[in-house]
Amino acid sequence: MSRIGTITRRTFMVGTAAISGGIALGFYAYKEPIDNPLLDGLGAGEAAITPYVKIDQNGVTIITPRADSGQGAYSVQAALVAEELDVDLGAITIDPGVPSAAYFNGKVIAEGLPFASTDMGTLAKGARSMGQVLGKIMGVQVTGGSSTVADAYEKLRIAGAVARETLKQVAADKTGLAADVLRTQDGRVLLPDGTSIAYTALAASKVEPISKVTLRDQSDWRYLTKSMQRIDMVQKSTGTLTYGIDLRFDGMVFATVRTNPRLGGGVRGFDAIDARAARGVIDVIPVTGGAAVVADNTWRAFRAADMIEFDWGDAPYPHEQADMWDTVSQSFTKAHQDSQFKDTGDVDAALTTGETLSAEYRIPYLGHAPLEPLNAVVKYDGTRLDVWTGTQIPLFMVGNIERLHGISADNIHIQNQYMGGSFGRRLEDDYVQQAVEIALSMPNVPIKMTWSREEDMTHDFPRPMQIARASGAVENGAVTAFDLAIAAASTTASQMSRIGQPAFGPDVAIVAGAWDQPLAIPNYRVTGYRAPALVPVSSWRSVGASGNAFFHNGFLDELFHKAGADPLEELLRLCDHDLSRKVLQAVGEMSDWGTPLGANRGRGIAFTVAFGVPTAEVVTVTNTPQGIKIDEVFVAAEVGKVIDPVNFQNQAEGGVIWALGHAMNCEVTFADGMAEQTNFHAYEAMRMYQTPKVTVRALENGPDVRGIGEPTVPPAAPALANAIYAATGLRIREMPMNKHIDFV
Repeated sequence: MSRIGTITRRTFMVGTAAISGGIALGFYAYKEPIDNPLLDGLGAGEAAITPYVKIDQNGVTIITPRADSGQGAYSVQAALVAEELDVDLGAITIDPGVPSAAYFNGKVIAEGLPFASTDMGTLAKGARSMGQVLGKIMGVQVTGGSSTVADAYEKLRIAGAVARETLKQVAADKTGLAADVLRTQDGRVLLPDGTSIAYTALAASKVEPISKVTLRDQSDWRYLTKSMQRIDMVQKSTGTLTYGIDLRFDGMVFATVRTNPRLGGGVRGFDAIDARAARGVIDVIPVTGGAAVVADNTWRAFRAADMIEFDWGDAPYPHEQADMWDTVSQSFTKAHQDSQFKDTGDVDAALTTGETLSAEYRIPYLGHAPLEPLNAVVKYDGTRLDVWTGTQIPLFMVGNIERLHGISADNIHIQNQYMGGSFGRRLEDDYVQQAVEIALSMPNVPIKMTWSREEDMTHDFPRPMQIARASGAVENGAVTAFDLAIAAASTTASQMSRIGQPAFGPDVAIVAGAWDQPLAIPNYRVTGYRAPALVPVSSWRSVGASGNAFFHNGFLDELFHKAGADPLEELLRLCDHDLSRKVLQAVGEMSDWGTPLGANRGRGIAFTVAFGVPTAEVVTVTNTPQGIKIDEVFVAAEVGKVIDPVNFQNQAEGGVIWALGHAMNCEVTFADGMAEQTNFHAYEAMRMYQTPKVTVRALENGPDVRGIGEPTVPPAAPALANAIYAATGLRIREMPMNKHIDFV
């Protein structure tokens, strides 16, 4: 290990100890009981048993604090509780709950630690444990990092079991029977004589939860590991589900904003004479970086906003795309070195022997582009602020509102909503802060603020653009050296700056999906370089691994072919992680790797461990006279345990399609400091007729339950590029690939 890697890890451990007040004190605080937010304002005849279960005369409500942006988070959380609580999943009510440290996410922090998920050493395990401590102490209520299932798997089952056993004890106290002779079924406590008492009849405002419970054996499960219908499926299928953008209240007015498309450039002034005179306009209000129009409907607000003449400020970054690339390209210097977590053997010496190869790879900015434009409903009465919106960071949002607008956190009430997509965009709250500015100018009026599609596209915080420079060596048909340098702006520093928090140490996201791969290459180095901050950037589905897997797998494939080695055989030879080897073997079997495909066809393979999930993918393509046709994709992933096979399939397939569409067609470019892609016509997803058949296999050999929302994204693009090379001999080192080849 290099000196910088050692220092980085030691510094991290010292920093976390300082934040938590020392490791011993940190764990002490972690063991302290956490306040139950459901107890606030609890009425007569209501019981809140743990922060996740509330019972009243109307039924059972399960709190599902991880946000749902279409990935089924509400359903899986409800199922985890319902399995142990012993209630009918179709008979419960769900509620995302209030922002609270009780709903901290202890798993999401681990993704930012400088320890590979395959590292089972004492230091790595200790750091992950400290991540749990920090998650609780800092109140990290975040949905992201494919952590919902991983974080909730035991936590929510225990919550359900505690509620079940507590209700049995209440029934025992009420009947004079011993609790151990009672059973439960479908929301009722069963007595030995065959009679039963409904949970709703046992609700009371003061219930002392049972502290020690035993979780049910998997053989007794009714929901988990079985194919489940999402609790929102009927509503989504019939168009009756209410998203944030659908909300309406009596007396509501409608708003939109226009802010500087040169992100962070501010506004020198604006002329809104025509806008104020437009039909339906109620007011034009200055907001940070621009202005808001309030009208009697959203369309009229949109039209009036287009009438405002703005004098925009200059962008605080290079105005042209070429200059941005130059800035990143010039960051491969010692002064910009951010990390070097992987440095084994003697790479420099190894690169002087055998056959060597060098290459440069690039990936562009990518937007989130969710189908539902950003929106929020706000109402401020002079003291209390209510916000209805979809968010992945409700507790951070409260803190931001308090910090930026001076409203006490006790008076801020967030009601989280279903989201029509996110892909990481709702980890930001800029749109809510704008809505709050409007509300402060119009007290006692419910205001729905909605961005236009163009505002949404041009004011995104995209995935960073990145450049990778790779060198390697092969000898005697094997890879002997691999040196990968990656330069990018820091996603973590950019995001943390917007919630008023510092970012400590190196940014693992710059090299995630590259440095942490379980490959025993004798001479192996991955170095991260932090480019200067350019456009403000944010997390995008699978974050750093989304691009780094393209660099890592693409150049590995180049070395395999340089060595004359079979890519799958060489990956298996190099892989030193048993669970990952099984994934590689599975995808080889699924895809009939090694069998002839015929003329003008090719297979490509890629493998990445991301978010703790080893995932291997094989893509097959046909080179037609009109361009490349993607035929099939085979996916094998190790997730420990599949909680819902149907949702697993959906998420795995969705990740592949998402990744391939972006690899083929998508980029965000800047001219005169402004994003050039203003709507979906310029940011084209994969078309239905282009969609390949996707075959997915889940492996369940690992000890830990993992999420699947993001892990299938990173290997898809490099597997496609490697397949194109196999079919055409064209090596693509840049995305989007349609710059170099046509797709049909």
